Amino acid sequence: MLNVSIDEIQRDPLKYLRQVEEGETLIVFHCDRPIAELRPVTQTKPLRPLGLCEGEFTVPDDFDAPLPEDILSKFEGQ
Repeated sequence: MLNVSIDEIQRDPLKYLRQVEEGETLIVFHCDRPIAELRPVTQTKPLRPLGLCEGEFTVPDDFDAPLPEDILSKFEGQ
């Protein structure tokens, strides 16, 4: 972790961005007080493709129908 002032970053921003790109984390200081942290972006896993389980199950027509009274009363603690 590297501590840098705003003035240092303004003099050569690409120098510090290259360091971040290489994996370094920078703490930016202003008036001897930390105000920001610059760190590399972590790679996220790719999103799952849509339709991955297509055809494996069907949603019933009454999926969003109101619950029966006996089940609903259990949810409500009665």
